[in-house]
Amino acid sequence: MSLASIVTDWFSSLLEIKKDQKPISLVDNDTRTQTECVNRNIMAPKTFEEIKRPPYLHCMIAGGLGGTTGDLLMHSLDTVKTRQQGDPHIPPKYSSMSSSYALILRQEGIRRGLYGGWLPAFLGSFPGTMIFFGTYEYSKRNMIDHKFSPHLAYLVSGLFADFAASFVYVPSEVLKTRLQLQGRYNNPFFKSGYNYRSTLHAARTIVRQEGLSALFYGYKATIFRDLPFSALQFFFYEQGRTWARRIKQSREIGLPLELLTGAISGGLAGVITCPLDVVKTKMQTQINSEPGGKVTKSSGSLLDKKVSNIESSLKKSSRPLSISLPYSARVASVNLNTSSVINGLITIYKSEGLPGLFRGAGPRIVWTGVQSGCMLFLYQKILQHLELYTNIQCQDLAVV
Repeated sequence: MSLASIVTDWFSSLLEIKKDQKPISLVDNDTRTQTECVNRNIMAPKTFEEIKRPPYLHCMIAGGLGGTTGDLLMHSLDTVKTRQQGDPHIPPKYSSMSSSYALILRQEGIRRGLYGGWLPAFLGSFPGTMIFFGTYEYSKRNMIDHKFSPHLAYLVSGLFADFAASFVYVPSEVLKTRLQLQGRYNNPFFKSGYNYRSTLHAARTIVRQEGLSALFYGYKATIFRDLPFSALQFFFYEQGRTWARRIKQSREIGLPLELLTGAISGGLAGVITCPLDVVKTKMQTQINSEPGGKVTKSSGSLLDKKVSNIESSLKKSSRPLSISLPYSARVASVNLNTSSVINGLITIYKSEGLPGLFRGAGPRIVWTGVQSGCMLFLYQKILQHLELYTNIQCQDLAVV
């Protein structure tokens, strides 16, 4: 046999081996199984460990801990955003993010000021994020297993997950938002229209005066805000991690990229959905009253009235919401007094223009960005630790 034929046979064998091998996917689409990995010769065990699906319980625990930690870390910025969006003063008391933060801290302190409403935020965040991540993983895996596009799976799963969690976190959101707007009890520095002694007192007062359904005020607006936010957030996040893996040529992208992908995804989703957040805040914090002073829910008949007549029909409001912009003072105010998100958006746009729809956008971008980065980073790390702990327990049982 000649040297040329030997070299030709050798290259042919290499090409056949190359054709049979499949590259390690850098897309986290959860489509491969243990059986497929076992058939992958040398790389099979490592590949399987990298891409195997964690149990749903692990996802729920990691999501609950990560989400709650992120929410509590950034609660003070959320308070600043809420004050800016629900400020009834004319001209507004809170303008820029930094000056508002410093003003609340100086006048009201941390616990009752910047961290007002932290308890209902905590009580709603942990179970809500547990439900969210469990539903998200279940929906995503099933859609991908049924050959849906991963991108579509990320979007739809985010929608489903947030809807499932909304029944838990919306009542806590109402309590949180009102306590954030109120600040300390008998607050001499900011007149919000509320004066609750505690979270329990707030819940009892709302139910007694406004009815149990008041805990779901702004539910439609919250859904309109959070469903697209979660869908966009996880679409950007999953796509960002895919790009990061391609850059690093590894499924482990490291601490900086983990934080960056989470922060960018949350920040982008936050700024896109900011107008819906403004409507949600105003709906959940507005107060309407009859001549006798009895607090009542918004009248559904106002939904069909023209936007131009809203201001005159709502002059009896006990706490009108400011329509002034951060850079100018207005001489009138308007109460949204409607359950329609579209009507609310139109009212704000006609009263304040485009800047009014993005009031509080600065704190919201920072809050959603940092919170998302912390939450998703902790989610991934806690998942890894839970998997490691489970493997150690299994090894100990095997030895016994």
